[in-house]
Amino acid sequence: MWCCAVFFLRRLSRSEPTCGCYRTRDEPRGSDDTLGGQTVTIMPERLYDQIGQTYTTTRRPDPRIARAIKAVLREANTIVNVGAGAGAYEPVDQSLIGVEPSWQMIRQRPPGAAPVVQAVAEALPFQSRTFDVALAVLTLHHWTDWRLGIAEMKRVARRVAVLAFDLNAIDDFWLTKTYFPAIIELDRRRSPSIAEIVDQLGDCSVEPVPIPHDCVDGFLAAFWRRPEAYLDPRVRASISGFALLDQRTVARGIARLETDLKSGVWEQRFGNLRSLDALDAGYRLLATQ
Repeated sequence: MWCCAVFFLRRLSRSEPTCGCYRTRDEPRGSDDTLGGQTVTIMPERLYDQIGQTYTTTRRPDPRIARAIKAVLREANTIVNVGAGAGAYEPVDQSLIGVEPSWQMIRQRPPGAAPVVQAVAEALPFQSRTFDVALAVLTLHHWTDWRLGIAEMKRVARRVAVLAFDLNAIDDFWLTKTYFPAIIELDRRRSPSIAEIVDQLGDCSVEPVPIPHDCVDGFLAAFWRRPEAYLDPRVRASISGFALLDQRTVARGIARLETDLKSGVWEQRFGNLRSLDALDAGYRLLATQ
């Protein structure tokens, strides 16, 4: 079952990165996003080759989110982690293989991490029903064709588990609503709604994943109670929503946030969040039965 993984690992051990020639279907089209003030086509692997160079500095698995994911994996003997990135949330006590298009992300997988194949979700290089569970964690919005990606996950695995975010929630999140409405526009273009994911998965459970106030995984809403963190360019560097915006737009939003923090305006408007231990920011864990 793991013969293709061994082949790819041998290629990955060489000095130069592998290329996209291992895709088993026609090359998917890239998605149109705004970068540097222009609309450009960015393939998922190219995006994270650009923004993923210091990814593990601020993007580490949060143990509370990890427990929620572990629960839906149950006692799966074999798992494929699609859009695996640097290997966050991969259980160490279950047989797993990662699928990741970005060479930059693959290079940041820690020693001893599960084997990884450089490939895309839309063309998984495995036979049907190879795995017990196919897992995808905060990655669907990066895929060129998320419906095809989920169809591929359903093809290669008996069950599917997906951690995604509710598009409606970002409308009310203080960071995007007040300071970066352009991220709302961006995510509505590239992200499926929870209802759309459910429709594609079929019969599945949908569970909220509250974000703890001290979350160590620096995704977009992770710092909901620590607004000062968004002023740090290292934090923003590993959040695709910031990377894909015109950087002049980012600079204006950051300047406004910094001003509001210094003047106390942020505290007046959103200071009640400081008393909460966790927040439902719209993140949802979906799992087929």
